[in-house]
Amino acid sequence: MRAVDLTYPEVGATRHGPLPGGYHHLRHRYPLPVGCFEAAAEAVLTWRLHRAAGVRIRTDAPRATEGVLVSSGLGVGPARIWGPCRVIWSEQSPILAGFGYGTLTGHPERGEEAFVVGRDHDGAVWFEVRAFSRPSRWFTRAGGPAVRAVQHAYAWWLGRTLRRLCAGR
Repeated sequence: MRAVDLTYPEVGATRHGPLPGGYHHLRHRYPLPVGCFEAAAEAVLTWRLHRAAGVRIRTDAPRATEGVLVSSGLGVGPARIWGPCRVIWSEQSPILAGFGYGTLTGHPERGEEAFVVGRDHDGAVWFEVRAFSRPSRWFTRAGGPAVRAVQHAYAWWLGRTLRRLCAGR
């Protein structure tokens, strides 16, 4: 992986404020067991969640911190599609932990995705995936609504996987 420019101008929009217009939006919130905030936060920030969900991860750091390069691989063998990204924000506090990464040249989409674990005042713990994207390669343009359905299924799968990881703390 080499450091190249992000492929979209709305850098950081998954962290603050509304998601930008002109993109497909995804927001999926998944409840987690009470008391698992620390374990869930660690799984998200160390790439453990993605690996446990069956995603191949290539990265230049063991934790998701600002500036880290990461490429996620979905699929198998020669059909695996790699998505190079750069972590553009990361946060870890007593009530919120997660990161957002933005697409780099070569990614099949253009946009940003965030993976966040939160703890409410009543102790409820949740995991949220929020993203904005649009196709940047011919096959994601051709896939149309099927690509968006895969994105939503992937967000749901990450939530289910994180719940399983929390249960096995």
